[in-house]
Amino acid sequence: MNQGITRRAALALGGASLGLPAARAQEGWPGGPLRIVVPFAAGGSTDAVARLVSPGLTQRLGHPVVVENRSGGAGAIGTDVVAKARPDGQTWLLTFDSHAVMPDLVPNLPFNLTRDLDPVMLIGGAPYVIATRPDKPYRNLADLVAAAKARPDGVSYGSTGNGTIGHLTMMLLQSRTGTSMPHLAYRGGGLAVNDAVAGHIEVMIGSAALVAPHIAGGTLRALVQFGPTRLPALAAVQTAEEAGFPGLQAEAWWGVFAPAGTPAPIIARMNAALRETLTEERVRQQMEETQQARLALSDPDTLRSFVDRQVEVWGRIVRENRIKAD
Repeated sequence: MNQGITRRAALALGGASLGLPAARAQEGWPGGPLRIVVPFAAGGSTDAVARLVSPGLTQRLGHPVVVENRSGGAGAIGTDVVAKARPDGQTWLLTFDSHAVMPDLVPNLPFNLTRDLDPVMLIGGAPYVIATRPDKPYRNLADLVAAAKARPDGVSYGSTGNGTIGHLTMMLLQSRTGTSMPHLAYRGGGLAVNDAVAGHIEVMIGSAALVAPHIAGGTLRALVQFGPTRLPALAAVQTAEEAGFPGLQAEAWWGVFAPAGTPAPIIARMNAALRETLTEERVRQQMEETQQARLALSDPDTLRSFVDRQVEVWGRIVRENRIKAD
């Protein structure tokens, strides 16, 4: 291998040369305040999840856990901060589903998802949902597809941004139905919801957490949800599979990562602290009701396999459609 030893191997050798094997390195952990880097601006779902778990982590780990927002580059700027941080268990990444599309969406990434980050936990996910204003003539996905076929380029949809999983889901849907729908990329979910409620766009796609309050309030109607099963809050709404599109699933998800080389015992302790925090009744209820999340609370290997699959599925759509980040 002409690039020499990998970063992970170098870290392992460096630790050995200093006489600090993983067993000793973890003894003093945490060594002070910890930070959870959220690679998006404050106010979004990822920020909300990080701030929801930080008090419980503080209690269990015995040191303050501070949330740090480092937005930009479709999540790449904050992720790079963690990828380049010392692997001492003091810095963690809590990120969103866009993590899996960065390699294909953002040119010249300064890090490698697999090489520079270690998986910690898949927290859970919430399905994407297509919704429309109730007075629009669509009651389900079949109605929307029929209208798009009847009026090529006449049925517009909004998403929360170019290259987001919602956008890519609509691209996949159009590919499978032979339709063409103009895309309006908004810089945030609130703006997309506002225009959908006002009727400026025919439909929008967003996470269940984003649209569920408006569906419950009667200002939006859900046409389809893209999870594996129906959410309790959307029990009357078909999944895409039920609507005749097998394998068409798309979920917003939240995952935790550490800088590559972080000792496995430290990752295991953080995983356990996250699990204990997220199974508290109050926290679990907020995740299920506010974020419409199905909790996974996985082990690290499950997150690694999950991200590999996400990169494969969504990266292909990015490449095939030559999509670039805003």
